[in-house]
Amino acid sequence: MFRVALLRRDPHERSMVKKSPLDDPKAAAHAWARYRRIMKIMMAVTIVTVLIAVGLLYAFNGAISVHFYIAAALGISFTMLLGGGLMGLAFLSNGTGHDESVDNRMPSADELWSPKDDDSEV
Repeated sequence: MFRVALLRRDPHERSMVKKSPLDDPKAAAHAWARYRRIMKIMMAVTIVTVLIAVGLLYAFNGAISVHFYIAAALGISFTMLLGGGLMGLAFLSNGTGHDESVDNRMPSADELWSPKDDDSEV
């Protein structure tokens, strides 16, 4: 029979994963509902901003190509929604305590640079 050798783990790798508050379905549902609410607000702000920007572009430049207005509207929309989505995810992660469930302390210099106890030494 084959024996599967278990990899030896460093002490700092064992404590990296703790139970996340998002593992609880109730807390996760509440957090994602909050995220959807943030995104709805961000969508409304984006629509208002795009309308104001296109109105100002038309007021100052007149009737340019319709492609100019489409590109401006899409560029503003994409930038605002991407930024809002990523910030919403950061708020979601921090607000639920998901960030605290990760222990990302760096190992000390001795743990990194000291020789490992291997049986392969000659």
